[in-house]
Amino acid sequence: MAELSSQIIQKYNKKTVPQLLKLCQQTFNKYIRQRDIDKPCISCQKGRVENAGHYLSQGHHSALRFNENNTNGQCIRCNLYLSGNLIHYRTHLVEKIGEEKVLQLEQTNKTAHKWNRFELIEKIECYKSLIT
Repeated sequence: MAELSSQIIQKYNKKTVPQLLKLCQQTFNKYIRQRDIDKPCISCQKGRVENAGHYLSQGHHSALRFNENNTNGQCIRCNLYLSGNLIHYRTHLVEKIGEEKVLQLEQTNKTAHKWNRFELIEKIECYKSLIT
């Protein structure tokens, strides 16, 4: 983990861990949407990217919550109304990152990862710096 300055830590001093988690998720999702804005929906390959959709859900795979291979641009229809459209998501994810990396994601332990404030602050700052 990169060294966080006391000034950066102070900036988030009044936020609770759940508030930091929410802010980190918003920042990460914004980065994913921006990264994939010129690509079609990972699932249907037709829709416009409006959401950051997780292949493996962040609820059951909290260690993958901020994994860039596990999160890709999706249209609202696939992400919300088709519950991720996961069969097609997986097919196109294999095309994008390869079968081996998809299998690594799928074999990731389902043990919950408890994010701490320093991990979250580091990720928030990292993804903020990547958003233009």
